[in-house]
Amino acid sequence: MGGEIVGEIGQGLCVLVGVTHDDTPAHARKLAEKLWNLRVMDDDAGVMNLSVADTTRAVLVVSQFTLYGDASGGRRPSWIAAARPEHAEPLVRMVVEHLQSLGAQVQTGRFRTEMLVQIANDGPVTVMVEV
Repeated sequence: MGGEIVGEIGQGLCVLVGVTHDDTPAHARKLAEKLWNLRVMDDDAGVMNLSVADTTRAVLVVSQFTLYGDASGGRRPSWIAAARPEHAEPLVRMVVEHLQSLGAQVQTGRFRTEMLVQIANDGPVTVMVEV
């Protein structure tokens, strides 16, 4: 948004969060706990044995409704599975708040804006987490 940096972390997790219609506060809480404890960070031997809780505690959370884009019916994705912002925004906020309550140092993107997200995917490791 005009070159303004609204969220930035060093080494840690960049989490793109998609919300669908039947997601609930319980899903948000479970997702935060799963992310906090997910063993995807390298230990001293270079093995993914540690969680972000064990290492940097840094998490960047970016709301990403396009994760629920469905291109199975043609060449133009349908966004019907993505929750409306009125449903999604509070749940993304709950993920952030629960991560913070667990001890995470959370940065966020900005909801309902077009953002340029730059990710240095060191590994690379990309994991889809469903709860």
